[in-house]
Amino acid sequence: MSNCKEIPMFQAGNEDEYIQVLPGIQRKTLVYGDRMLMTEFRLKKGHSLPRHAHPHEQIGYLVRGRIRLGLGDQCYEIRQGDSWCIPGGVEHGVEILEDAVVVEVFSPLREDYLPGK
Repeated sequence: MSNCKEIPMFQAGNEDEYIQVLPGIQRKTLVYGDRMLMTEFRLKKGHSLPRHAHPHEQIGYLVRGRIRLGLGDQCYEIRQGDSWCIPGGVEHGVEILEDAVVVEVFSPLREDYLPGK
């Protein structure tokens, strides 16, 4: 427990600290540890997240809304309550079909998503 003062182990919910990543896409880092990080995305209908890849494994859950997830050479229509796992290095992108909220966990820790980065 010696690192509890250095790493936020608990984060109360609030409406602050959302970062505009792209038009129609906001991101907020919720909490992180030594090896993983949890993020909330707010997505607006009609926008998209271009295909990209990164070395982090990514697990996601669609809290509400509807998106189309392109994952490698596959495409999935994701609805409220659905979840997914994207291995590190696999190209993926999102088309936002309805306003949506997504929670995702990345491992290893995404340093570019740390608060203040």
